[in-house]
Amino acid sequence: MTATSETIVLVGLMGTGKTTVAKVLATRRGLECLDTDRMIEAREGKSVRDIFSNAGEDSFRNLETAMLTECLQRPGGVVIAAAGGAVVREENRRVLDDARQHKGVIVVWLHARPEVLAQRTAKGVHRPLLDQDRQATLEKMSEERGPLYASVADIVIDVSDRDVDSIVGLLIEALDEGQLMLDGSNG
Repeated sequence: MTATSETIVLVGLMGTGKTTVAKVLATRRGLECLDTDRMIEAREGKSVRDIFSNAGEDSFRNLETAMLTECLQRPGGVVIAAAGGAVVREENRRVLDDARQHKGVIVVWLHARPEVLAQRTAKGVHRPLLDQDRQATLEKMSEERGPLYASVADIVIDVSDRDVDSIVGLLIEALDEGQLMLDGSNG
C-alpha cells in the first residue's frame, strides 16, 4: 500500500493495545508510527515509571503535552499512539480538537471493559498508576476518562473481545468508508 498523508491518533486507557494497533495500522497504511510514551522515555532517558516516581505526575503530563503537540506537527502521514492520560489535560483535548478541525486528524478511541484491561495490564510493563487495586483503579479511570475520550473521538472501537487484526481491520474499514463513531462492539 502506498503511503498517505493522513494522521491518526489512538487514545484510550492503558491496556487497550494502542501501541500494538498503531504499529500494525501504520504498516498497513504506509505511515510512520509514533508512540508518545516511548518517545518521552527516549528523550528523557528514563522510563515513564521513573519520571512519575522522581518528577511526579504533573511533570510527566507536561512532557506528554509537549510530545503530543510535536507529533501532531509532523509533516506527512503518521499514526500516533497517545499516552493513556493524554485526554486528562484540557490543553491536550484542545490540541486534538484543533488538529481534527484544521488538519483533518482522525482520533480513534480504543476502549475495553475494565476487567479486560485489568487482566491485560497484569502482564508486561509495570504501570505506576495501577500500583494499588488494579481493577478498581481501571474502573474509576474508565468512568472519569470515558467522557473525555468520547469528546475527542471520531471513531470508537470496543477492543474487549477482539484481536489486533480484527481491530485494525475494523479501523481501516471505518477510515476507508468515512464511517465515524463506529463502535464495532459485539453487543
